[in-house]
Amino acid sequence: MQTRYSASITARILCAVAVLLATVGAFYGSGALGGTPTANAAGGRLGADSTLLAPGTGAFSIWSFIYTALLVYAVWQLTAKAGLSQSQRKMRPWAGASAVINALWIGVVQLGWLGLSVLVIVVLLGVLIRIFLLMKRSSESVTERWITALAFGPYLGWVTVATVANVAAWLSSMAVGDGAEWVTPLAMVLVVVAALIAVGTVHFSGGRVATALAMAWGIAWIGIGRTDGGLESAPVSITALCSAALVVFFALVAGFARRIRSIRAVENAI
Repeated sequence: MQTRYSASITARILCAVAVLLATVGAFYGSGALGGTPTANAAGGRLGADSTLLAPGTGAFSIWSFIYTALLVYAVWQLTAKAGLSQSQRKMRPWAGASAVINALWIGVVQLGWLGLSVLVIVVLLGVLIRIFLLMKRSSESVTERWITALAFGPYLGWVTVATVANVAAWLSSMAVGDGAEWVTPLAMVLVVVAALIAVGTVHFSGGRVATALAMAWGIAWIGIGRTDGGLESAPVSITALCSAALVVFFALVAGFARRIRSIRAVENAI
């Protein structure tokens, strides 16, 4: 029999502290603790009407869900059972790193360093992709599967959309494409690419939909933002809303198919 060693309590506490740090940083970045709201930081370049790829203001409410799920994960991974999980032994350092990098991004934006914020969010995206790959290979218990999926699936989905918006804001700050006719078609293409990535996550993960649904949320709010703000664009709005709807439809079909496969697997095992 293979001996299962528990992860050190130090590693588990450090992960929990990192998530708590990110949560406090989020409150600061929202302006609740005296910081400048992210939409107003960096010269307002990350505001809802800053670029054609900026999600509408309501999109950012998803962070409440993400941080709540991360806090649940942080508490759960402190438990003795989570300490014995070999999957969590591999995932925990990456989870802690994602929280620290998230807090770093907020700090960089607060300082107005938009170019550096692009680098930071790309690194964060890479870390979350690594967690996503580890999630695909790990399923030690139903509880672990649900907690990690709800914590890091939407996290990855939203950060993917946010990365696109962050890059667009940075390019806009350097006046790249100002008044150019190709900007709108490019924005439409990037929205479609984001939707294809969302569909790809469902296919690659075998029917898990959390990441895709979060991306659909962000893409839909790009569409909404282009109809009710100071930077309106019917072509981008229609493309975004249709893309988001298709992602949701694909995710629901894939999720239903995965459920059917699970039921049949159980029936065959009986």
